[in-house]
Amino acid sequence: MADHSFSDGVPSDSVEAAKNASNTEKLTDQVMQNPRVLAALQERLDSVPHTPSSYIETLPKAVKRRINALKQLQVRCAHIEAKFYEEVHDLERKYAALYQPLFDKRREFITGDVEPTDAESEWHSENEEEEKLAGDMKNKVVITEKEAATAEEPNPKGIPEFWFTIFRNVDMLSELVQEYDEPILKHLQDIKVKFSDPGQPMSFVLEFHFEPNDYFTNSVLTKTYKMKSEPDKADPFSFEGPEIVDCDGCTIDWKKGKNVTVKTIKKKQKHKGRGTVRTITKQVPNESFFNFFNPLKASGDGESLDEDSEFTLASDFEIGHFFRERIVPRAVLYFTGEAIEDDDNFEEGEEGEEEKVTRREKTRMMQKLTPRRNPASRRNASSSRKRRRVPGRPTVGTPGLWAGPRSLPQHNPVDRAYSI
Repeated sequence: MADHSFSDGVPSDSVEAAKNASNTEKLTDQVMQNPRVLAALQERLDSVPHTPSSYIETLPKAVKRRINALKQLQVRCAHIEAKFYEEVHDLERKYAALYQPLFDKRREFITGDVEPTDAESEWHSENEEEEKLAGDMKNKVVITEKEAATAEEPNPKGIPEFWFTIFRNVDMLSELVQEYDEPILKHLQDIKVKFSDPGQPMSFVLEFHFEPNDYFTNSVLTKTYKMKSEPDKADPFSFEGPEIVDCDGCTIDWKKGKNVTVKTIKKKQKHKGRGTVRTITKQVPNESFFNFFNPLKASGDGESLDEDSEFTLASDFEIGHFFRERIVPRAVLYFTGEAIEDDDNFEEGEEGEEEKVTRREKTRMMQKLTPRRNPASRRNASSSRKRRRVPGRPTVGTPGLWAGPRSLPQHNPVDRAYSI
């Protein structure tokens, strides 16, 4: 039979355990009173990341279950939000039809097909009184010279080089235009935006209308931007409104020897056996604004694009969106430079004394703000690249590519249909 020792009726092993516990407690107290130990512990605690996800992991299962129910509700909200944007697109189409008669008249004034009446030409500037006073004084001093100058003043048809001037004024566009593009763009008479018909997939078309010229036979060049407004099944919480997901160009029917998108180069080849040299010519791609109508296709098979292709595609979407949201609706203000001054003032307020960056660097930064091409491609992209979205009002040269209407800001179903 095992021998158990007792002390005052208490088993000896229980007494020993109590002593050990007491000694451990005393040792712990001594350690915790050591400043170096406390500092080391605090450093360890500070180094532990405190993230929302780590907090969620500590919650009881019952609470996690309720959080999952909230996520289900959030997905349903995203689908309702998508429907909202579809209706916004329908509303945009409706009002585009109301704008069009005004844009048609704008084209007539620009091309000189119609001369505006005196009432249509009347415009009151901010400095009207000062200008009137200065004009009256000048009239009294040099009235005869003014009459002679008026008689000799040229009166060109319409507004010469209207759209080409806009291209020159806007940095984003001027950097696309090469010297050999300029004579062609001087034949540009109008740019229109056409929205997809009701019941058709969401999209818009940019139409560039040209007068007859020596470069190509097309009267209209088109660029179609395809959009979608639905949450991604694999990542529904990424939905932030309609996205430009792809674009299609058109074929330009160049006249012989006038294609500015290619150039001919000469290359010497040496025969391996005989050692003779011959000169061959071949055509290679050439930088030109008109490459805009032969865009890179977005990857539709879930594969990610390389960095240069990502940049090219994002820039293309950016430019198309800028034409739609800014250039076409406010063309005269970009012609006069007033819209550019407004945007510059806004940009100064945003950036303050920050160092200026090059256009390419700025565009690369804006890739973070452009719409997602497709969810599969985004998921396969490098984890170091952030998802592109539009957090605030873009400025000239850096428009966001969210494809909603101009009249609403961002960040909630109404806010995100933003104004740039």
